[in-house]
Amino acid sequence: MSAAQPQTMAGEAPAPDLAGEAPAFWPTFWQNRLAAAGAVVLVVLLGLAIAGKALTEWWIVFDTETIRLPDKFKPPLSEAATGMIPAPDAPVFGHYLLGTDELGRDVFARMLQGSFVSLSIGFVAVGISVLIGTALGALAGFYGNLRLGIITVDTLIMRFTDTMMCFPTFFLILTVVALLPPSIYNIMIVIGLTSWTGTARFVRAEFLSLRERDFVVAAQALGVPEIRIMFRHMLPNAMAPVLVSATIDVASAILTESALSFLGFGVQPPYATWGNILADGKDFIFDAPWLFFIPGFAILIVVLAFNLVGEGLREALNPGLRTRRA
Repeated sequence: MSAAQPQTMAGEAPAPDLAGEAPAFWPTFWQNRLAAAGAVVLVVLLGLAIAGKALTEWWIVFDTETIRLPDKFKPPLSEAATGMIPAPDAPVFGHYLLGTDELGRDVFARMLQGSFVSLSIGFVAVGISVLIGTALGALAGFYGNLRLGIITVDTLIMRFTDTMMCFPTFFLILTVVALLPPSIYNIMIVIGLTSWTGTARFVRAEFLSLRERDFVVAAQALGVPEIRIMFRHMLPNAMAPVLVSATIDVASAILTESALSFLGFGVQPPYATWGNILADGKDFIFDAPWLFFIPGFAILIVVLAFNLVGEGLREALNPGLRTRRA
């Protein structure tokens, strides 16, 4: 064995060498200007979300709950009527950067807090759905021919997946959330438990293709444990479409949370999310339009950014699309 070839454990087939494709990934991704712009926007939003968590809950620099009736319906960049008073009661530098709502609360502070809540719901919900979908898809793809009585594992899992896909997802989530106590954690779990079907189908399709590949057949012939074959050799090669799908699913989860909060079934006060800020502003769209347009624009930007990054990942991870673009 040459020094350039990776060492493998005795009795174990080497994983496929995908190193030749790795250098082409990032150049291809960054050549897509829309995807690159979406990635930059997401990095900025993640920074704002972490800063919002720190500055509104850990160190209360921006106050999200104090009611200031003399300052209600202040437009963006307006000066506080109550003047400069000590933090955390004062707005930023004595001005309301994004105005105030009907209770005089600082919209900028609430948007900062809402960014962390909305993005955390999106990431946690998608994490749950990816775990469930990956596990079920891997079992269906690898053990598809294993019979459980009169039915195979693949048929059982896929018919259950088809059944879940028959239900309108949003109305199913709405029904479950209406029966549970309103909680940020319930929202995360319910969205995650109802949005795994696409991931399961992607992983199953990839596993059905990969299990016939030479490196998997060689590993089986050498007696490598099946669990190791699944998670060490097959799963890393099946994650490309899952990564693309997960990126887009984060945007869908944020939209779902915003819709639930807008209808009053989502995250409840005192937590601020973009959805309930939007819901609070819908009654004042003519008197204080910033209460409606600011959270709506934020939701638009983050969903668009996630979709652009997902499209860029799909193109960068697909050799056929790379060739056509080149």
